Amino acid sequence: MDGNAEPGAVGNSRMTALFERDRTCRSLGITLDEVSAGHASMGMKVTADMVNGHGIAHGGFIFLLADAAFSYACNSYGPVTVAQAAQVTFLAPAAVGDELVAEAAERSRSGRHGIYDVTVRQSTGKVVAEFRGQSVTLSGKPLDG
Repeated sequence: MDGNAEPGAVGNSRMTALFERDRTCRSLGITLDEVSAGHASMGMKVTADMVNGHGIAHGGFIFLLADAAFSYACNSYGPVTVAQAAQVTFLAPAAVGDELVAEAAERSRSGRHGIYDVTVRQSTGKVVAEFRGQSVTLSGKPLDG
């Protein structure tokens, strides 16, 4: 699903509405491709504005893509959920023109807390980064939309 997709394209109008308000992802060309309970897939094309002095994708953009997929996966249940902590391990560089996909999967959810793993891959399947995020649900705050 991209910013112009029909509402419900990901099977969840709340996630579609959340993405429509996500100016950061949309301004960077990040797409929300799929959302289901505890899972999300997002894509991003590395542009010349996203590379560092070494000519490879800046780690901050790769982290942002993984963090976004994490966010949609942990918010897929409805209540507002935010990151409590996150870490990333960079395994391979990405270059201008690379199409990256971040796939987030829930590993554990108990009470207000969850653990999610995100794998960022190039379109060839090569793993660029592994991300683990810990979430916390904000008490009493339903997701708008």
